[in-house]
Amino acid sequence: MVNTSNGQEAPGTLESVRTLLNTWLVPNDTRRAEDRFDAYADQARLPRTRRQELRALRDDLRRAVEGAADTAAIVNDWVDRLEIRPRVVDDTIAFTDQGGPAAGHVAAVLEAIADSRWHRLKACPDCRWIFYDHSRNASKRWCLMTAGGPGGRSCGGIAKVRAHRERNRATR
Repeated sequence: MVNTSNGQEAPGTLESVRTLLNTWLVPNDTRRAEDRFDAYADQARLPRTRRQELRALRDDLRRAVEGAADTAAIVNDWVDRLEIRPRVVDDTIAFTDQGGPAAGHVAAVLEAIADSRWHRLKACPDCRWIFYDHSRNASKRWCLMTAGGPGGRSCGGIAKVRAHRERNRATR
């Protein structure tokens, strides 16, 4: 699987969405974009007939998380396309659909929006890794401040060093 345990995991079913979104990434060693969706789909044993739909959902949701598209429009389009309907079940809301992995991910997004957790799913502006912001005021900007292990990148630390150097250059 693509994700590693580094404290950026999203709560509940939103983690499955974060995992899907991170099948497209910019690895720290090469700094070139890679699409690892096929490996994810193979590991999850997704039927070939559902893969194109799920890849399209991933791409749409990444655009929403990265701020390049309107989340409401994207999610509403997928709700209509997959015929997802809310139902009250045991004093909670559940979603019925026509089946398939994409519907489960859209239902997880709907739950996250309803619980005010969706806005905490963010894309690092440097490496574009999708992380869940656990900070109290949801103000986290970068994936990590420290490398966090082998192959890790400290995008926040790198950005702060860069800003410090620019400030010092400006005062000289």
